[in-house]
Amino acid sequence: MSLSEDFLLSDDLHPIDIVETLAEHHEWDFDRVAEDQIAMAVEGQWRTYSLTLAWSPQDETLRLICTFEMEPPAHRMAELYEALNRINDQVWSGAFTYWAEQRMMVWRYGLVLAGGQIAGPEQIDKMIGTAVMAAERFYPAFQLVGWGEQTPETAMKVAIAEAYGRA
Repeated sequence: MSLSEDFLLSDDLHPIDIVETLAEHHEWDFDRVAEDQIAMAVEGQWRTYSLTLAWSPQDETLRLICTFEMEPPAHRMAELYEALNRINDQVWSGAFTYWAEQRMMVWRYGLVLAGGQIAGPEQIDKMIGTAVMAAERFYPAFQLVGWGEQTPETAMKVAIAEAYGRA
């Protein structure tokens, strides 16, 4: 049975309800923070990632934020930002940013569902999987730049192939 078949009988599909069902299906730890928001933990090969998905009815967007803690040495921040630019040139379905105040690396993506469009479970599952895959793929490069004293060019060589983890 496909993921979509679980939802065919419902007239009122809320995107966060779909995310909650996916979290249960994958046995991810999650917390329904509010009607329009859910937080969950997804274990990857390198670490456990914190994901938050929130539905904004005003702009009809399902927002995904995937974070992991990162506290690089201050003297490596210029190289980290250069690596972020190089990495973001390699990806199309989201982008990384570094929240210095929170000391977190962040993957962000917004799925616009204008005009009453509905995201299907496969689409949301792919969105979550893509976020975790990007974090897994580029995590080693961030580590090499931050603590391995590698140049962004050298660190990017470990991120050439896509990672396949447990998303």
